[in-house]
Amino acid sequence: MPGPKLLIEQWLPIEAIGAECMRERGASSALPPLYFLHIWWARRPLTVSRAAILASLLPAYPTEEDPDTRPFPDRFRALFPTFESYKEWFRRLIGIYGDSVTAQKYLAWAKNRGLKVPNPYTHARAFTYNPSEEQLEQLYDLLEWVWGTREITFCDPMSGGGSIPFEALRYGLTVHANELNSVASVILKATLDYPARFGPSLVDDIKKYGRLWTEKVQSILRPYFSELDDNAIGACYLWARTVACPETGKHVPLSPNWWIRKGSDSTSVRVIADPNETRCRFEIVRGAAACRKADPDKGSVKRGTGISPWTGDTIDGDYIKAEAQAGRMGQQLYAVGIKKTGDFSFRAPIEADEEAVERAETEVKKQWALWESKGLIPEEPRREGRADWACQIYGATKWSDTYSPRQLLTFAVFIEALREVTQRAKNELGSDRFTAVRTYLTLAIGKSADYNSKQVRWDGTRDKIVNSFARHDLSMRWSFAEFDSSRNLLTWTVSQVCDATQGLVELTSSPKGEWFLGNLDKPVDRLSLETGPAQAMGGVGSGQIRCVCVDPPYYDNVMYSECSNFFYIWMKRTLGDQFPDLFASQLTNDEDEAVMNAARFKAMGKKAKPLATADYENKMFACFKEMNRVLHPDGVLTVMFTHKQVQAWDTLGSSLMRSGFRIDASWPVHTESEGSLHQAKKNAAASTILLVCRKREASGEPVWWDDLKGLVRETARETAQRFEKEGIRGVDLYISTFGPVLSIISERWPVLTSNTDPKTGDPIPLQPGEALDLARSEVINLRKQGLLLGRSVEFDPVTDWYLMAWDAFRAQEFPADEARKLALALGLDLEASLVRDKRLVTKKGKNVTIALPTTRRKKGMVDPEAESFTHLIDALHTAMMVYEEDGSKACQVFIDHHGLRNDSRIKALVQAAMQAIPTTRGKDGKFLRPEMTTLDALRLLVWEDLPAPPEEEVPKIDTQMVLFDRSINDAGGDEHEYGIDEDENPDEESGEEEGEDDE
Repeated sequence: MPGPKLLIEQWLPIEAIGAECMRERGASSALPPLYFLHIWWARRPLTVSRAAILASLLPAYPTEEDPDTRPFPDRFRALFPTFESYKEWFRRLIGIYGDSVTAQKYLAWAKNRGLKVPNPYTHARAFTYNPSEEQLEQLYDLLEWVWGTREITFCDPMSGGGSIPFEALRYGLTVHANELNSVASVILKATLDYPARFGPSLVDDIKKYGRLWTEKVQSILRPYFSELDDNAIGACYLWARTVACPETGKHVPLSPNWWIRKGSDSTSVRVIADPNETRCRFEIVRGAAACRKADPDKGSVKRGTGISPWTGDTIDGDYIKAEAQAGRMGQQLYAVGIKKTGDFSFRAPIEADEEAVERAETEVKKQWALWESKGLIPEEPRREGRADWACQIYGATKWSDTYSPRQLLTFAVFIEALREVTQRAKNELGSDRFTAVRTYLTLAIGKSADYNSKQVRWDGTRDKIVNSFARHDLSMRWSFAEFDSSRNLLTWTVSQVCDATQGLVELTSSPKGEWFLGNLDKPVDRLSLETGPAQAMGGVGSGQIRCVCVDPPYYDNVMYSECSNFFYIWMKRTLGDQFPDLFASQLTNDEDEAVMNAARFKAMGKKAKPLATADYENKMFACFKEMNRVLHPDGVLTVMFTHKQVQAWDTLGSSLMRSGFRIDASWPVHTESEGSLHQAKKNAAASTILLVCRKREASGEPVWWDDLKGLVRETARETAQRFEKEGIRGVDLYISTFGPVLSIISERWPVLTSNTDPKTGDPIPLQPGEALDLARSEVINLRKQGLLLGRSVEFDPVTDWYLMAWDAFRAQEFPADEARKLALALGLDLEASLVRDKRLVTKKGKNVTIALPTTRRKKGMVDPEAESFTHLIDALHTAMMVYEEDGSKACQVFIDHHGLRNDSRIKALVQAAMQAIPTTRGKDGKFLRPEMTTLDALRLLVWEDLPAPPEEEVPKIDTQMVLFDRSINDAGGDEHEYGIDEDENPDEESGEEEGEDDE
């Protein structure tokens, strides 16, 4: 093995890291400051980032069971006499104090029972802890012992929003942060460099010039917005897109619904189409009964087809598109929200509102030519693509089309006023400090655009404007909301930027001692920020980096270039002269971007997607090849990716192996909220996978897959047994075997199969997924024995799949991709066998749902009249269905008629099912899963000697925590745990939400 064995190759506290990650992202109001500075997509949590970096550098603990570990010298033996003491030191080093795992389980248990409980967390969230001087000294003593130097070089070749390099910088590493995208490069400067370089006084400067800027903007814009009462804080305006009615020619306001507020204080809009008037009027409807009568769920557009309030006729979607493409789609104001202290009320538009809008539109027409000459109007083209697919369809051919006239007026005023204010700042501040202040004020424009375009919407469940990128695309918004730019928009975004910068300053305020006791420069003075493709990091020397940690893009999950053009066009106008290399092109660089962008190959017709896929995979290979070049021979590469599609293992695994890496370990960390998993309804949790890689030594002759299968089975089984003893369950148990299995394959790469290429006759190399399928089958055998409490009973593949699905996912609904791989491991076809033939699951979109016994009724399958059953699960489900529909006596007759009472396999299946299906109970003490209720009833009726279902264990919380009864205000960002703020995480990778009816 090259280099010393590292901690991440031996152990990682994945459950504690996962608990802290979900706590970190649990409430949008208390996210880390990086999120509030400026949007970037798919940021990794800080806790898993710091854990991955430090565990990739620290030595493994020496144990007799692991001969590859290097013995500690006496000074480290004295500091860490046991492995457990080393583990506890590491947990505290990454900020994990107390038992957040138990606290999280306790809250989930209480939520199921509808209980109000005191805050069980004893410490602040992990990411808020800065390492102490003592911790840093111990850390760097260990690092010097491992690597022979106290200056540890680190690189993130795809830095994005900066979570990973930010944590490396906080722990004093020499950071090389590379990023292709210009918008992200600016964010990185504001995240990594300026807060650590200038400290708290920087915030004072941003506030000073931000206040001057805001005051200037407000005075200019006030005439173009409605006059409000003196005690009003601000306003928001709700708009609907319009097209002409094909029959009457009158404007038709298009909105998927007419709700303004849902809940106890229900408020909606009634559309009034008076035939004597030329435009619709609107009336505010208040109260649940009145709203029900108004029927606000019935909007005027659905799936692109409209309804005219003038005639009641439908308006064809093609007609709406044609009107939009001809430039005849407009917008009409239908409600005005007035915000006062402690109150948010709505009224219908009045004449003064319309006059203010008209003044704004007149001013835009008057100034347009001048603004064009000054370069204030973003006339760059909106490129149709995966994220911006609707732009051309609905006539938004230029970025200026993304904004209403008054919104464009707002941003033109913002930019002109900013130029005046920053000129003053340039005269009063030093060059570097001026650049920093100007950058942060520019980020406020980006945040303003995110919340003030025709892409935003009004959320009536929370009385708030939802930003343009609540999802990772720019889909059509039929109705949109507008901030009051003359009062509260810029004030709010500047304050957000100031607060975020203050938070970043605090998080980078590590001890100021000699860095660290090695006469090194401060971390920020060793920081290197580069902009360019990860395939060619010319600023980093070969073999220079000890640790590469990267979160690569995955296929077409996020179109970073397409999305970031939204911000690029404004940054170019405000920072183009400051950073000319970043903003020299018309739009962002999508040519070198490693994403699967079929839009780039649109001219190739049906070949576009295969070409885009090959392009992505080739670029990822080139990126990993470059990482191999810059990595030290003893160094480690840790790859993070989100486990949402099993195909990721094949793609990333193949690219890593081809580029010269060996995969040593894999760790699943639950970094995203598990949604309704606590109720066993849906497992939509996406784990962050850490793949730990080393440089592979040159191999000799290729080996054959048939020769390795035995070793793969043995390794998978032994790994699963070891992790099972450590409490790892479900999908995580499968994933934990993948790293060791891939290690066998990757260190012998290429591994050849007995299949041949029909064109060349050469053996076809093994796909990593085939080895992982073999690992799955071993875990299935192990878990099946566990469900049967150590016994070995043969069922059938369909019955095994049902048991293993419940055991692995602990929920009725889970990803179809996972279901498919589980089926393949058992020799089944998901669609043909389990969906169509057996009706064991239903499939919708990307998920499958396990069917209830009563929904599987089919003659000869789940059928009380059947004389025999092909699969055991059919017999059990039929018995359950009879019990639920006809009662216990009928069920006993059925069981005795079919000889099931004394059938040892059916009895074993009942026992296994009661072990696999969650036993979570609600506040009434009953099982939340109806299957478990019926199974337990059958046990008592027929098989009383079977053990009762395992009781859900009440998490044990330190009584001192409860006695102190810490208030919510001291929870340190744990509002989500208490159900106070169910807000979406703004930068989530999956980004699915229920929004407007976007075509």
